[in-house]
Amino acid sequence: MSLDLSQGALAALVAAAFGAGLVDAIAGGGGLITVPALLAAGLDPRVALATNKGQAVFGSSASFFRFLRHGQIDRGRAPWSFTAAALGSALGARLVLHLDPTVLRPLVLVLLVLASALAFVRRPEAATRARWVDRAPRLAALAVALVLGAYDGFFGPGTGTFLLLTYAYAFGDDLVAASGNAKVANFASNLAAFTAFALSGAIRWELALPMGAAQVAGAYVGTELAVKRGASLVRAVAVVISLALAARVLWQMVHR
Repeated sequence: MSLDLSQGALAALVAAAFGAGLVDAIAGGGGLITVPALLAAGLDPRVALATNKGQAVFGSSASFFRFLRHGQIDRGRAPWSFTAAALGSALGARLVLHLDPTVLRPLVLVLLVLASALAFVRRPEAATRARWVDRAPRLAALAVALVLGAYDGFFGPGTGTFLLLTYAYAFGDDLVAASGNAKVANFASNLAAFTAFALSGAIRWELALPMGAAQVAGAYVGTELAVKRGASLVRAVAVVISLALAARVLWQMVHR
């Protein structure tokens, strides 16, 4: 497909990728910025989604390693979460071939509104580890990453935010650590989707590479902000992202 972008349009995509990397590092939801930007640039939906994963994987890897460096990732749970999320994403992507993802929209809309309410009204300091998590934390991490990784491969919106809030309010992580631990599964899920799209030849590398570099820069800034500003920033961004995602899903339901 021929795509002739002006320097200004490419610069706008790079700026969008920087903003997405920053937001995604804090609370997930960067695709809210980059997918519409890629569609507005004239890419068809499949190529836009593929190129989005092609650039997002750089940001998710950068934020993962920054959180790891800051000691905000549970190293005992990380291998379980990474493996399960990658497997789940691959299974979810295959499930798309047999089922209609749009059937999830009403449920996802409700969950996103509930997630924003939970993040707004309940502070993470009040959260304790759920009993089912306390019995087998690594197995619980595997189960959560498998389910949400499959959701990401199958449908996608809100995966990073769902992971963050699950780790905060079921696993008892503070919000900064929850954001870091969410990046493990999110990176794995993005990497699995990225690999599938790259092998299919659907990624526009002339866009994905400069956007990926901007994603890395945004992820660096977002991670540093999350670590330095703490739970209050993560909670505020999580509420905004959850409501924005809910609005997008509602719009898709009304205009399908």
